[in-house]
Amino acid sequence: MELTTRNPYWLLKNGYHSSYPSLQENIQTDIIVMGGGITGALVTYRLINAGWKVTVIDKRNIGMGSTAASTALLQYEIDTPLGDLMEKVGQKRAIDSYLACYQSINELEQIIRTENFHVGFKKRFSLQYASYEKDTVKLEKEAELRNKIGIPVELWEKAEIEEKFRLKAPKAIFSKQAAQLDPFLLTHAIFQRKDENLQVYDRTKVMEIQPGKSRIVLKTDTGKKIIAHYLIIAAGYESQQYIPYPVVDLLTTYAIISEPIACSEAWYKNALIWETKTPYLYMRTTSDSRIIVGGRDDEMQDSRKRKKRLPRKAMKLAEDFHQLMPHLFFHTDFAWAGTFGSTTDSLPYIGSIRQMPRTFFALGFGGNGITFSILAADILCTVLKGKKHLLQETFAFDR
Repeated sequence: MELTTRNPYWLLKNGYHSSYPSLQENIQTDIIVMGGGITGALVTYRLINAGWKVTVIDKRNIGMGSTAASTALLQYEIDTPLGDLMEKVGQKRAIDSYLACYQSINELEQIIRTENFHVGFKKRFSLQYASYEKDTVKLEKEAELRNKIGIPVELWEKAEIEEKFRLKAPKAIFSKQAAQLDPFLLTHAIFQRKDENLQVYDRTKVMEIQPGKSRIVLKTDTGKKIIAHYLIIAAGYESQQYIPYPVVDLLTTYAIISEPIACSEAWYKNALIWETKTPYLYMRTTSDSRIIVGGRDDEMQDSRKRKKRLPRKAMKLAEDFHQLMPHLFFHTDFAWAGTFGSTTDSLPYIGSIRQMPRTFFALGFGGNGITFSILAADILCTVLKGKKHLLQETFAFDR
């Protein structure tokens, strides 16, 4: 599966960054992590810190799948609003999910500060504005619910939005809990750590998975074997092939990035911005004074047709931005598209299925892939120690 078009910004900005070997011998390890993107990296970080010996494999170069195309807006807000999620999955599961995502941003910050990773991490505010007047009542209810469960937000009126952001919208939720980073750099920062418990191999394709009573064996396309106690599949949207029933709908999102702008603050506090309509427009700034704008999602999965659509999608995204913020000059420097997935309840799948013994999945689908990955790392690390995690059933396959 071709997960991105050419020119994802993080890859252009950082280049290939680091080199890893392909697997050239039979090896044994405690845990295999299949997937060398941001999810695999964050899961690996937790596991090696807990004392496990971990081997990471990826059929591509490390970080060259969906991670390279991610716009990396780190938000606790799940694609389904809290009120709607309560109706879909029940009050407790919805509240637990929102609070966990809220806390995951703090956990990610702690990892980055502890390790002194230079990955463009910045805590940000966020603004979700009402796309239409009809959305205001729902937005008011959403703000009330979040405050009620302990997530502090402010409900802004039209005048305050225009004063602070120079943006015209009838109402908005303003939150002080969000962040941004460079996911490609974070992935490599974790995999480049000098740790005797960590081995990383890319350009290593798994052809066969053989689970047994006490171990699991993976065979590669070059005939090499990896023997381990457990396998964690963190291969994103390509993980569906290992699950005997559908769990995700694949979509394409499009993104553009501007040339560097003259001012260091494009809008109020360089907050993350998104809207209430579906699919939604979203935007953020970067450490090199650029603006990323994304959205215009569609169901296109054919990579050739997606490439043909990209120029027009890029033009439309630029028009969306100019309509929203006509006072800012925006000239598109690069454009790209990437695959993403959505589940029926917008929640991740974390855990095991009976058809895959000794195997666990870390699948953070949707717009919260990175925050979901933090949760997956915590949950799986706890489960592999033989303990029960409080969120284990919340994101299980049989929920």
